[in-house]
Amino acid sequence: MQSLFKSLVILCLFVLAGCAVTPNEIKYYEELGPFQHQTPTNQLLRELPHLDNEIMTIAVYSFTDKTGQRKPSQKFSQLSTAVSQGPEVWVIQALKEAGDGTWFKVVERGGLDNLVKERQLIRSTRESYEGQEANKNSLKPLLFAGLILEGGIVSYDSNIDSGGFGARYFGIGAHEEYRVDQVTVSMRVVAVQTGEVILAVNGTKTIASHKSGVDAFRFIDMGTRAIEVESGVAENEPVNYAIRSAVEYCIIEIIKQGEQKSLWNFKEEINEPNEGIH
Repeated sequence: MQSLFKSLVILCLFVLAGCAVTPNEIKYYEELGPFQHQTPTNQLLRELPHLDNEIMTIAVYSFTDKTGQRKPSQKFSQLSTAVSQGPEVWVIQALKEAGDGTWFKVVERGGLDNLVKERQLIRSTRESYEGQEANKNSLKPLLFAGLILEGGIVSYDSNIDSGGFGARYFGIGAHEEYRVDQVTVSMRVVAVQTGEVILAVNGTKTIASHKSGVDAFRFIDMGTRAIEVESGVAENEPVNYAIRSAVEYCIIEIIKQGEQKSLWNFKEEINEPNEGIH
């Protein structure tokens, strides 16, 4: 039994050493530079057939976190929010990537004040240097949008499913735990000319977390000393990854439902996306 315990201790030490990040690994990731993980829905979004009509101009004014929830913690209160406060970034990117950029022309509305100020600065600078000639080289008018996309993150449910198991024998044990959270995104498309909500969709994505580990505890030297070794690993799916997947799924559903309601047409047949995302 003592030899088994020693073997387990050595194994745990090797596991801990393997989890350590070496300077060479840090240098490798620094040289690698920033990279972005693609979601499964992103590929479906890019592979959508092209629009048979003229490309549509759409504006995104507000797409915010409407849950107001904080990060869950069992020990103390958290001031950080549970979800991202800038989900409109994923919305604009998904609109630009739909059908390889052949569906929507997105106009700036979130930073409209800054845009107007910059245009006024250009006009005043031209007038200072060119005088009356500045009117001949005036800026082009801003594009107006025929559609407005509204919505936000409407739900974040933490710990909707959790569980685990563990076992211990003579001071040697192992345990495993899991938890599932869920985030829901809602979108609606509004026609500017009539103010009618022509499309409304919801997208839900689960967020999986998993943790496992082993530990050993043993008294040595006639029970006068104790040694304890622990090792474990945890895997948490990023919340932003789930939000991005839900946003992309909603854009796919908007395009598909718009075709079904004859709001626009495809140049070719669309492959049915999976019902929901998990």
